[in-house]
Amino acid sequence: MQQSLLSESDKPTRTHFEILLMSWAGWVFDFYDLILFTFLLIPIGAELKLSRVELSYILGSSLAATALGGVIFGVLSDRLGRKSVLQSTILTYSIGSFLSGLAPNLWVLVIFRVITGLGVGGEWATGQTYVGETFPPKARGRYAAIMQTGAPFGIVLATLVGGFLEGSIGWRACFFISVLPALLVTFIRRRLPESDVWLSRKTIISREGFKAGAVEQEGRNKFLLLFSTEYRRLFIQSLILAIFDMSAYWFTYSWLPGYLHEQRNFPMVKSAIWMLVTQFGGLLGYLSFGFVADRLGRRPAYSIYSVIMAVALVMITLMWGVVAVYPPVILSFMFLVGFGTGMFSGYGPLFSELYPTAIRNTAMGSAFNLARGVQFLTPVIIAVIAEKYGLSGGISLAALFALLTGIWIWTFPETKGQKLKIVEGQ
Repeated sequence: MQQSLLSESDKPTRTHFEILLMSWAGWVFDFYDLILFTFLLIPIGAELKLSRVELSYILGSSLAATALGGVIFGVLSDRLGRKSVLQSTILTYSIGSFLSGLAPNLWVLVIFRVITGLGVGGEWATGQTYVGETFPPKARGRYAAIMQTGAPFGIVLATLVGGFLEGSIGWRACFFISVLPALLVTFIRRRLPESDVWLSRKTIISREGFKAGAVEQEGRNKFLLLFSTEYRRLFIQSLILAIFDMSAYWFTYSWLPGYLHEQRNFPMVKSAIWMLVTQFGGLLGYLSFGFVADRLGRRPAYSIYSVIMAVALVMITLMWGVVAVYPPVILSFMFLVGFGTGMFSGYGPLFSELYPTAIRNTAMGSAFNLARGVQFLTPVIIAVIAEKYGLSGGISLAALFALLTGIWIWTFPETKGQKLKIVEGQ
């Protein structure tokens, strides 16, 4: 008698929650390592004598590296399995972050941030694929959303370390302590099983061949398959969706701490506190998005949250002078900016349901991280716009991209509750 898959369970078990916990923890420290740098921009620039544009190049290079990491680790995960690659990504970004604390100049720091970006780019998609392949379809959205809450927790951790601790220990020590997430690998190696959906596909292909197309695809380059006749249109749609959403996010967050500090004259500690408000909103947004998506569908959920984010962004940038005289009001809009980013909880379930197991992690990692890699230009664009219109002018462009995300999602089919494709042709 064939053993049922984890995704066919009536309700989540302890194994499910262990997979969720480790994928979530990996994402917490993944995002922490990426965001920490934005809090350390000023002390790094002061010690290494770097301009705002040079600092933007460093941040941009790490974002660009996430694109390469997403593709490389996505392909490896589809070939070697979710568990081993999840461990590799965590080790990569932990080592890169530690080395960043040793950087003596601009170009060495760029190299170390690129290493960090490679690991950061691979972890999210591997973790989301792991969760998507193991949790039951009717609850996939909400548990993928729980994993996505790792992002605001990562930002909170980066805020505490970069906003509060840096003044006492220095920016280099902030990077040194960032090697600690590597300890997660030990737990993953000892406790977690491999994705049984991934293993089932391997078994079916080796024993039965299932369909000629599946066997043929097994030997082909996973990344190039995304541009085959069968998947090209879908992948381009996915990439555009991710580019719009990533642009909304990084036009907001790449300079938001600096915007509050420099243009709104906030002390760094106050800037950090206000960032915590956005991340409390983000936490609730990520959590609630999964329930909304499982009840109303993926497309309506994206649209609702994108509009919330766009309106809030306009209010904290272009309309700051109007609402800032009422601190509770401006803080409410800071909260809503974070709440609107909850739409990022939709990518794990959506991409899991759109793509078959053979290329699921490759598609997810490539679309999500190529879109993030495009953001190489975002910090630079904002820095250039800020020369004439202030940081608020650059950050306000995020509202446009948020709205485009909510519109573009309607080019996709609705996938709520859809059973995953283990092999091609199902």
